[in-house]
Amino acid sequence: MISFITAIIVLIVGYFVLSKISERIFGIDENRLTPAITHADGIDFVAPPLWKIFLIQFLNIAGLGPIFGAVAGAMWGPVAFLWIVLGSLFAGGVHDYFSGMLSVKHKGESITEISGYYLGSGVKQFMRVFSVVLLIMVGTVFIMGPAKLLIGISDGFGGINFWVVLIFIYYILSTVLPIDKIIGKIYPVFGVALLFMAVGIFVMMFINDIKVPEVTFANLKNFHNNPDEFPIFPFVFVTIACGAISGFHATQSPLMARCITNEKQGRPVFFGAMVTEGIVALIWAAIGMSFYKSVGGLNEIMEAQGGNAAFVVNEISSSLLGKIGGILALLGVVAAPITSGDTAFRSARLIIADIFKHNQRPIFNRFLISVPLFIIAYFLTQLDFSIIWRYFAWTNQTLATVVLWTITAYLIKENKNYWITLIPAIFMTAVVTSYLLIAPEGFNLPNNISYLVGLAVAIGSVVYFFISQKLTKQL
Repeated sequence: MISFITAIIVLIVGYFVLSKISERIFGIDENRLTPAITHADGIDFVAPPLWKIFLIQFLNIAGLGPIFGAVAGAMWGPVAFLWIVLGSLFAGGVHDYFSGMLSVKHKGESITEISGYYLGSGVKQFMRVFSVVLLIMVGTVFIMGPAKLLIGISDGFGGINFWVVLIFIYYILSTVLPIDKIIGKIYPVFGVALLFMAVGIFVMMFINDIKVPEVTFANLKNFHNNPDEFPIFPFVFVTIACGAISGFHATQSPLMARCITNEKQGRPVFFGAMVTEGIVALIWAAIGMSFYKSVGGLNEIMEAQGGNAAFVVNEISSSLLGKIGGILALLGVVAAPITSGDTAFRSARLIIADIFKHNQRPIFNRFLISVPLFIIAYFLTQLDFSIIWRYFAWTNQTLATVVLWTITAYLIKENKNYWITLIPAIFMTAVVTSYLLIAPEGFNLPNNISYLVGLAVAIGSVVYFFISQKLTKQL
């Protein structure tokens, strides 16, 4: 328990220190007008109060990552604590802050367009396609995931199609209506449910005197039930995504970049939401490692359930919080993906609108872009998502890696301290490359070969990056 509490304290203290450093490097101007003011349209560019902007950002980025991802990541043992803390601060925190503030700087534009300013038109075209595909996948997965959870909560009421249609209707409305009409009103309610879930689990861990494994040299080993096939590097760094670093966040931050009214709000909204998500991930990783008496016990349950983290979350919530508390906690689990799925479709609409410079004031124009997205999503719901989901985590982390390189290019161009994003960019390049080569759903190559190629690609990326940046400056 000491390591768990220490990890939470480090995250909180780290936020105040590293977010301030990031803010100083970026160089905010409290007197500079933000897009919410200069481009106010009552649709996407609006100005809610800060507390509401924070809650929306937090729920946008949370999804199932800090819950399901943390539980799955706990299968590797206490090493998960280290990645959640270090990742949330030195990777995810700086990634979210700088990508969000770059959107503010560029009038609320999407990360796809921003990447083109600093990495060239080729990367921009890649990011446009890559991001929209990722967002449609996220939105679709977050239709079926919540629908299945709701069937469990309601004892099968209505059947899967009933809940799918209900979620679809909500997604359509939240995508095309002004952001303050639905999202701005219901997110505080969902936020209470999600925070109740995390705080409730945290409190019950102490009341029940649950023993959480400590971070010791002896425990920094691979506890996974199949350690040879699933080594710590790179699997932990891909499995625990939203609780440490996630490219999906960079697609969501422009939504709030269009809402903040002062650049000083960037710290709590972008960096603060990431650290809050890290704390949620720590809680779920801790209870995952300890609820079944050991990490080995968690591995046995996960293997028996075919890797279904929802079963573990359901059992933990119901056992620790009772029937009513368990239902409220599960509503928080349902709220997390739904409040990421709706903004995934909304972000996809805005990215496509940015690409074609399509005015989004008329509601007809919003439907014109949104309807095809939902048609594609509907057909995807008919497919086997076990295949899509396996590739989602890698796609997510790859997007985060490209965004880190984009931010680094910006910092170099502005003669700012670029090491703060260069180091995580190099590390994540090695992670996503190694994972693609080593994973069963990838090339399934031997570990040593995958590590060597991953290292070579990371080093090659640095060399190419600085050569291209130097040539760009000369032009």
